[in-house]
Amino acid sequence: MRRLILWTNLLALAGCAPAILPAPNLAATSTVPDPFLMSVAGLATGHDAAADAALNDLSDAEPDSRVVPEFGADEIKWDIDVRTFASHPRVQYYLNYFQGVSRTGMKVFLDRGARYETMIRSRFEAEGLPGDLGYLALIESGYSNDAVSRSHAVGMWQFMQETGRGYGLRIDTWVDERRDPVKATDAAARLLHHLRDRFGSLYLAAAAYNAGAGKVSRSLGKLEWDVAADSAVEADTLIQTEVTDSMAADEEAQIDADPASDELEAAIDPGEITSDHAFFRLASTRLLAVETQDYVPKLIAAALIAKQPGRYGIAAPLPAPFTYDSLVVNTTTGLDVIARLAEVSVAEIRELNPQYLRLATPPRSESVIRLPAGTGEQVASRYATLSPKARVQFLTHVVRPGERLTRIAARYHLPTSEIQAANPRVKASGLKAGSRLVIPAVAIPSALAISATGKAVRGGHSRLATHRVRSGETLIGIARRYRISLRALRRANALPVEYTLKAGKRLRIPS
Repeated sequence: MRRLILWTNLLALAGCAPAILPAPNLAATSTVPDPFLMSVAGLATGHDAAADAALNDLSDAEPDSRVVPEFGADEIKWDIDVRTFASHPRVQYYLNYFQGVSRTGMKVFLDRGARYETMIRSRFEAEGLPGDLGYLALIESGYSNDAVSRSHAVGMWQFMQETGRGYGLRIDTWVDERRDPVKATDAAARLLHHLRDRFGSLYLAAAAYNAGAGKVSRSLGKLEWDVAADSAVEADTLIQTEVTDSMAADEEAQIDADPASDELEAAIDPGEITSDHAFFRLASTRLLAVETQDYVPKLIAAALIAKQPGRYGIAAPLPAPFTYDSLVVNTTTGLDVIARLAEVSVAEIRELNPQYLRLATPPRSESVIRLPAGTGEQVASRYATLSPKARVQFLTHVVRPGERLTRIAARYHLPTSEIQAANPRVKASGLKAGSRLVIPAVAIPSALAISATGKAVRGGHSRLATHRVRSGETLIGIARRYRISLRALRRANALPVEYTLKAGKRLRIPS
């Protein structure tokens, strides 16, 4: 009897057809803000009754050949199983959604992804994963290295701090490698490889990437238990029908001798308990959050559209390979300095190096700075002629009467050790009024750097949220000192454009 229950359990879990699922948690009309764009930007989305109705209509309708491709021998190839599930109601929903409400957003994502797709596909295939699994980056972040979710997951692959550090990514107030497209992709490939090996299914691995391996494991365990309980009732009924009173004493032996049981045993591969079908069986229950139920259907829809965007009314992106030169540095180096040496904008250098939160490499570390392709030799030769002081910008702080080093460090959001390192001849206990301290400008953390380590500033302002104006200071100079815009400084203090700054006035400094 135990064997019959197990067989029935496996069949229900692995061999079932994709079930009709609850409606996606998305708005269904173009008259509301695009919830897919909101979700990748970290904004909340609410459940929409219209989406329920739309999905119910889809589940009752026959697959539309204009939406679901008719796969043939000459069709584009996928290396994940999109064929089996392309007509699934949830996949149809997102195919309609991405080419309707979210068409503009999908176009932006595909254009951005064209730069990284070759790199992602190559890294995934080196890890033994299908390259099409890389479309997870599209539904995670729209290929944005600056994406931050409501739960503070960061970067193209939306790593949480703990998971990112667990896969070797550096995360501190200088560097957040979750924003590095190359290193984060490497970490994502290794994580998905581990999840695929654990669950034996790409789609369960994707679900675990979204919800966590523990959550998927527990949900599968609960699903297996529920199916086993239902199967036990059916098995008991079958046994009572087929087993006579005279055979009751040897019930298990009779089941073993049943030819139908032998056929069932041969037909079921125990490994299929973790097949891709299992995700859709699990997603038809309430054991997974709606976001995770939608995760794989989004992936399948994204893969269908990304490989044939013209079929869905979306212009194909132009190829834009992610190529670059590199410069290795061992001291703190400003990205603005590198931009000047490469004769490009700071924005272009920053786009290649989004992991450097302070627009500079960290001190006492070997760092790689990516450069526009073709500029490597020029930048390296020019950089070699620069003195260490010329490789980074500095500020000067004039010590006021009674001011302590700890207070100065707090003003610039720095540990006292960094102030002392920049001023080796200065003693913390012997500061004199009027003396000048060197403050590396790039050492001042940005809002990104502060949030990267979870050290959010209360009330939206820094710990020292005021600045007392000294003689000769200007608004633009103060704004540059605190690395904020002039407009933000004026707005925080309600200052008109024609305002004349006076010594002694206290200004509020927005973070």
